[in-house]
Amino acid sequence: MRRRAVIVGANLAGASAALTLRQHGYRGEVVLVGEEPHPPYERPPLSKEYLRGEVPLSRLTQAVEIRAEHEIECHLGRRVVEVDPYRGRVKLDDGRTLAYDQLLLATGARNRRLGVPGHDLDGVLSLRTVEDADRIRSEAVPGRRAVLVGMGFIGCELAASLTQMGVRVTAVEPLPAPLSRVVGVEIGRVVEAVHREHGVELVLGEGVAAFEGVGRVRQVLTDRGARLGCDFVVVGVGVEPVAELAAAAGVKVDDGIVVDERCRTTVEAIFAAGDVANHLHPLYGRHLRVEHWQNAIHQGRAAALSMLGRGEPYAEVHWFWSDQYQHNIQCAGHSVGLEPAVVRGSLEARNFVAFYLERGRLVGAVAMDRGRDLRRAMALIKAAVAPDPAQLGDESVDLRQLLPTAQAEVPSRPRPMARPFGRE
Repeated sequence: MRRRAVIVGANLAGASAALTLRQHGYRGEVVLVGEEPHPPYERPPLSKEYLRGEVPLSRLTQAVEIRAEHEIECHLGRRVVEVDPYRGRVKLDDGRTLAYDQLLLATGARNRRLGVPGHDLDGVLSLRTVEDADRIRSEAVPGRRAVLVGMGFIGCELAASLTQMGVRVTAVEPLPAPLSRVVGVEIGRVVEAVHREHGVELVLGEGVAAFEGVGRVRQVLTDRGARLGCDFVVVGVGVEPVAELAAAAGVKVDDGIVVDERCRTTVEAIFAAGDVANHLHPLYGRHLRVEHWQNAIHQGRAAALSMLGRGEPYAEVHWFWSDQYQHNIQCAGHSVGLEPAVVRGSLEARNFVAFYLERGRLVGAVAMDRGRDLRRAMALIKAAVAPDPAQLGDESVDLRQLLPTAQAEVPSRPRPMARPFGRE
């Protein structure tokens, strides 16, 4: 009988894995199962180009387009409801079962819900899928008022897009500055200033106590008692990994599906990749769960190679970007919970790269409109360099000179970074 690889999750990670299996000579059946009715597509443009009506859905599928010659059997609009690792099969929501020799769980993440009174009112929206973006676009009539809850990367991108679409935006964020959990308060203040200059009203250091209205949301009540009038709300307070299937099958779950450096779970023949995978990262020596475009594509590929017995430790320097108004923000490595130790360039001029150190070692970098320096910083992060902070901040020092040996300037990636199309 022909072997069969089943991939649960018709998203970037799942599609990348399926295509990698074929590209590397897998001759068995490749089956891709996904809950959404669409072929795998990129989510980053949903908060930007797609939301603003600048690109069609067909553009979003180009990165991992699955064609007939790939011989990948797709079950779209279908959900896997059970994984049976003992018999090696999965059960679909229509009652069918699929046997597998190897299983990849790329089940992704779901939006966190804000469980406050009124969360189910009409007009309280979130963004994860194409349909979500379509609903937000239908509400985004010039002159209307929107309240955004959460100013992480999705919230910041939505604030920029809605403002560009003529919507008056108020954003509520319990932290002291936008993006401060990821980039620190100092860099977050720069992002705050950019949004204020474009007319976004920011309510910082406050959470949401309730959404109010009769049948439809009309105002947002903050936990300090402020009432913010609105025509619609978009909630963006993070995501949680969809790991219930794995847990029910006896796979270890801890902030996602726990995998080793080769994307292998604790159950034989089951792998995981993408937003749901909490992977052991060789560079940092600890588990990380990453929710970005680059990781989805690269880790899907890495998992497929492991399924083929050709896997190597997955040690990518994680990278993602965000376009907000005229600015391009790029982040590399790990900066969550850290403040920058050194800044090269000017925060005031909004042209800089900030460096994040742990015990003297460079572990992360964040750049605004400095893609070249960010790329060079990625090579330093990958080399586990402990640089002289004075040299990091000195514009006259070429960052490439800080590498211990001659190494490639730009780490491998699926496509050029100079003007990226979106973020995972």
